[in-house]
Amino acid sequence: MGVLAYRWYQGRMATGGTGLPAAAPDERMRFGTEAFYASIGRAFLAMCAFIPVLWGIEGLNVLFGGALDRAGGIEPRSLTGIDGVVFAPLLHASFSHVAANSVPLLLLGTFVLAGQTRRFFLITAFIALVSGLTVWVFGPSNSITVGASGVIFGYLGYLLLRGLIERRWWSLGISLLMGLLFGWQLVGILPGAEHVSWQGHLGGFLAGLVAAILFRQPRARRPKPADGDSSSPTITMPGAGGLDLGPSDKTIEMPGKG
Repeated sequence: MGVLAYRWYQGRMATGGTGLPAAAPDERMRFGTEAFYASIGRAFLAMCAFIPVLWGIEGLNVLFGGALDRAGGIEPRSLTGIDGVVFAPLLHASFSHVAANSVPLLLLGTFVLAGQTRRFFLITAFIALVSGLTVWVFGPSNSITVGASGVIFGYLGYLLLRGLIERRWWSLGISLLMGLLFGWQLVGILPGAEHVSWQGHLGGFLAGLVAAILFRQPRARRPKPADGDSSSPTITMPGAGGLDLGPSDKTIEMPGKG
């Protein structure tokens, strides 16, 4: 009797106390499940809470006559401007610049954040670092670059490649959706309009592609069934229960510098 009770206890532990097979991490985020939609909702609310922070920072920037841009923007090849790699994504050249970046940042950021909070911060930091350093090394002299577009292009690159790397249906669906909505905006990674930081866009996009590989989520392996003793009795316990990325990062000419 003690052996039978022990086997029943082991079965309960293996199923998480529900009497049903325990879901692997990969299955808990399966498209259409309650956990999947809850994760998307939490990520959306988190991004909705973050966007007003950018507006507040720009309000302070306007109040101080653009002093935040000058102090925290990226100044190419200047040791005093390299700290902009950290601060520039939080700064913008105008309220219209913030408005243009808010929607794509909200949408792309939600899908990057959903189900992977810790990886979201690692991915964001990696993209911001590579994008910022690309501007610092290759950006035009006598200029200051600010804006979150480098991070936005990084999120786009990450989501486009993640589906192919992780081979999950919902990730592939997100990759296809992002490609349809934002794929044509990839022209922003090429040299084009004046005062547009295409260097930051290109660096961010490439960083996003690399991040999809570096921070990929391995597919969960289903546990092999334990070798059982066919001669031992078992007990069944009944009752167990067309958007636009908008204006790009701004490069502000600084006369007299250099």
